[in-house]
Parts: sequence; C-alpha cells; structure tokens
Amino acid sequence: MNDVQLVATSAFGLESIVANELKNLGYEDLQLENGRVSFTADQQAIARCNLWLRSADRLLIKVGEFPAQTFDELFEQTRALPWNSWLPENANFPVQGKSIKSRLFSVSDCQAIVKKAVVESLKARHHRTWFTEDGPRYKIEVSLLNDIATLTLDTSGSGLHKRGYRQLTHAAPLKETLAAAMVQISRWKPDRAFIDPLCGSGTIALEAALIGRNMAPGLLRKFDAEEWTVIPLNLWHKARQEARDLARPEQPLGILGFDRDSEAVSMARYHARQAGIGSGISFQRQEINALQSRYQYGYLITNPPYGERLLTREELRFLYQDITRTFTRLDTWSFYVLSADMDLEKWLKRKADKRRKLYNGRILCNFYQFYGPRPLDLAGPFAAR
Repeated sequence: MNDVQLVATSAFGLESIVANELKNLGYEDLQLENGRVSFTADQQAIARCNLWLRSADRLLIKVGEFPAQTFDELFEQTRALPWNSWLPENANFPVQGKSIKSRLFSVSDCQAIVKKAVVESLKARHHRTWFTEDGPRYKIEVSLLNDIATLTLDTSGSGLHKRGYRQLTHAAPLKETLAAAMVQISRWKPDRAFIDPLCGSGTIALEAALIGRNMAPGLLRKFDAEEWTVIPLNLWHKARQEARDLARPEQPLGILGFDRDSEAVSMARYHARQAGIGSGISFQRQEINALQSRYQYGYLITNPPYGERLLTREELRFLYQDITRTFTRLDTWSFYVLSADMDLEKWLKRKADKRRKLYNGRILCNFYQFYGPRPLDLAGPFAAR
C-alpha cells in the first residue's frame, strides 16, 4: 500500500490554519472544505501528521466516497470498498455516523448497515461467519452530506487536542487545538514577549511554548494507528525521532501567564512540567488590573470569561474595564482576544484591526485582533521600555 487519501478535520474557521501546518510539513495539493483539509500522501504522513498537527481535530483515512440515496446503495458500495487492505481478522471496528441534508437521515440505521457491510466484506476474505473484534481499534465513520457517503478510518483515536500534558481540569477549559490556532493566527514569534493575563490552567501559554520551541504536540501520547499492522512500526519510530531532532528545547522564551485563581496557577505550573517546558515560561497569581511589563513590544493573547458560565454581566463589565486599562499601559503591544461577546469592541472602546469567526466548542466567538506599532529595527528580542 503506497499513497493514501487523508483528511485532517478541524473546527470551522481553522481550515486555513491546518492547511498551512500541512504545507509546512511538506504536503501539497490540499483541498479545503468546511471543517476539513484533504490531501494525498504516503503512509509516513499518518505518523508525522498525528505528531505535528497543532490545530486539527483528527487525521482520517478516506476509504471511499459515493452517492447513496437508499440503504441498499449504502450497503453494496460499502461492502465493495477495500476493507481487507486495512482491517485484520480480529479488528475492533466501531462505527460512528452523521447525516446532513441526506435522504438517509437515520444515523443509527446507517451505522448498522455499514457495520454489516464491513462484516460481509471480511467474511468473504477470511471465510468465517464470526469475528472476535479483540484486536486493535479501527474506528469507522460514515458521513452523509447531500446524499454523498464518505467512509473513513480514524487514525488518531482520542482527539488531537489531547496532547497528554493537561491532566487536571479547570472551569471552561479552552481546547489545545484552538489555543494553538490563536497563537498561529497572531504570528507571534519566540523573540517577542508573550502574556496571557487570564491564563486559567495555562493552555494558551503552553501551546505558545510548544510552537516557540518547535516541539511536536503529539509526542507525549499514543494514536490508534500505532497498533495497526498495516502501517510498519518503524514509520512511527522514524517520525518520533524526527520530532525529537527538530525540537529546540534551549530556545529562549519570554512567556508569562497570570490568573487571580491560585488553584488555576498551580494547575498551569503542573501542566508545564508535564509538557516538558522548563525555563522560559512562568505562571504567577496576579489580578489583571496589576498587569505591567518591562518589555517594549509583545503579544497579549487571551480568552477571557464570556459571562455565560463563569461571570455575571456586572463582573464582566469590570473585567473589560481592566482590559481597557491594560491596553493603555501596554500601548506598544499587540492584543488578541477570543470572546463570544459580540459587543467586545464597544466595551473596550476600541475597534479591532481584524476579526475572525471561530468556534470554542459550540460557542460562536470572534477572535479580535488589535495590532500594536511595528517594532523599531533596532529593537532586539525582549527589548525593554
């Protein structure tokens, strides 16, 4: 088996970020659709993309795609796909599904039909009527959109946002994939100071540190496809060694995270240790109204509470006032704020230079971008005021 069709899925609004990550990994001829980026590559890409993709949700193998308006069509065309090229005799293959604007709208029925079709395919290959399903997991998804069925295999297993370092939970945590996307949209570089004044358990700051030191976000975890016999184990060893070789653990960083909640700060410090981030990142307990910096230029990237789960409207008003004062104190910095509050610019009394619609889970947000002045040519890394 040589080249395979791959699909990197993402939250809506992050497709171009995922595509840029794939280009940086050397993959071309990318097709962008809502919530996904499709491309063709060799098997090595399965390992490399799982390890390196920062903003994608999952990496899928497209097994087949075809029109299906009846259950018979879904069954026959699914059975005809090359499942035997991927699934061993003892494969554990749960089936998930979704249907949008399609005649086959019963997801549970579609899942059952796909399961039966795959079993029939395996029966023809192995000449038996019953399978133990006690082997590696090969999660199948049947997706129906406008009467087109797409059958995929999930190579990731757990979502790619599960890096392995965040083992403690905090109220309303931000997904690591979205945090990484925010940092990449800002175009922050490790030669500039970085602050998250409302850091919670530290996700945005930690994702910035991983980016700044070129550390593969998936290096600390396992993936379902690592157990697949069809993918040689040496491809995973090679990809992991490449990731270790490309990391820059000594890269200087000036990343600071602050929060008023001492428990959140303790979580952030613990997660930094779990992520292998030592020097270059610091988490401290501090109110946002005390925020200052000795650096002349920098990036402030944050995800303040939205008022829907954590703060009352009155508490939110005071928080916005504190953020506005911070803008004034750090008048040469660039600010990036993810918020579901569509009146944020009115609260902050400043129009964003750019807005980008993103989804935090199912919550529609804007990523407000307020640009500071361009640093002077002579302003070196972490230039002081």
